[in-house]
Amino acid sequence: MPFKDKQKYKEYQKEYHYKLRQTDKGRKYGRIVHWKNRGVIFSDYDLLYDIYINTEFCNLCKVKLTEDKIITKTTRCLDHDHTITDCENVRNILCHSCNAKDKSKHKK
Repeated sequence: MPFKDKQKYKEYQKEYHYKLRQTDKGRKYGRIVHWKNRGVIFSDYDLLYDIYINTEFCNLCKVKLTEDKIITKTTRCLDHDHTITDCENVRNILCHSCNAKDKSKHKK
């Protein structure tokens, strides 16, 4: 370990991860890790990320999607079926408003 002081090492790690999240590569990595932790299954996460980032309008209500630090009605969301755990379960790219609605009405 390059740091003998654990507190200094923790501070270094925190700063490193903060800087990484400011890059496109870091945001992509963080988004994919988040999806996997939430149970999203897809054969090619790089392709899924490209589709996600390049989708401009909600697949249901057609509102223009936004990418915000604070969640708003138009924040871009990846919709997936939580009950499918053994194969691809991605359904749509939606606004937060549509994603929060009744999931049984969403179709791939």
